[in-house]
Amino acid sequence: MREVDALDGSAPARAVCHALLIETPASGLVLVEAGLGLDDVAKPAELLDREWTELVGPVLAPAETAVRQVAALGHDPADVRHILLTHLDVDHSGGLPDFPHAQVHVMEAELEDALAQAPNRRYRPGHWAHGPRWQTYPGTGTRWLGVDGVQPAAGLPEDILLVPLGGHTRGHAGVAVNDGERWLLHAGDAYFYHGELARDPQSHPMFDIVQNDAQVDPERRVSSQETLRSLVHDHGVTVISAHDPWELAEHTR
Repeated sequence: MREVDALDGSAPARAVCHALLIETPASGLVLVEAGLGLDDVAKPAELLDREWTELVGPVLAPAETAVRQVAALGHDPADVRHILLTHLDVDHSGGLPDFPHAQVHVMEAELEDALAQAPNRRYRPGHWAHGPRWQTYPGTGTRWLGVDGVQPAAGLPEDILLVPLGGHTRGHAGVAVNDGERWLLHAGDAYFYHGELARDPQSHPMFDIVQNDAQVDPERRVSSQETLRSLVHDHGVTVISAHDPWELAEHTR
């Protein structure tokens, strides 16, 4: 996406909106986030909000889409049987039509708000016009590492969880995965800059503008970030946001 200045003197970098791909022994491939899709690349004026596109500056290239990257890894995109979304914002759900047969997991409140509010800058109905197989989750669940309301993803291994992290949207969630050695939590847009999770939090001026403009509940967003700091510093969870390019580079070296 649009280039963002670094705060530590290193080179500026384009903001990202990355996805995770999980290989499971019995449930096929699982995609965490769907990003922008091939239809968005081909028809941005039709599927994307013009103001959002101008502000964010996404690289509209087929190779950037999840479906093309899954194929580039040697997989058949048809083997993606499940997609877990942190939320339904345009840059997280646009790839859904590229995996039309996948079951789509999302918090119940998020789907309710998206269907009620679309079309707007945030939610674009073309991203679910194909009729996804929704699997929704209430805001209640079990307790996990001090966090309440956590839900195991239906039909998937028990170490893949949806973790409520409201504030950016009402039904925003993180997706936690245990790879046998550690917990990794894709926190979506619960925070935008890695400095926000430090014991002495540091914000990023540009990302702050985006966060404050997009949030629906400031108190819950701040509380969700406190939850993430506890997971990092008290429980050793590896947490990563959707958009911080320097954080992504650090975790993928």
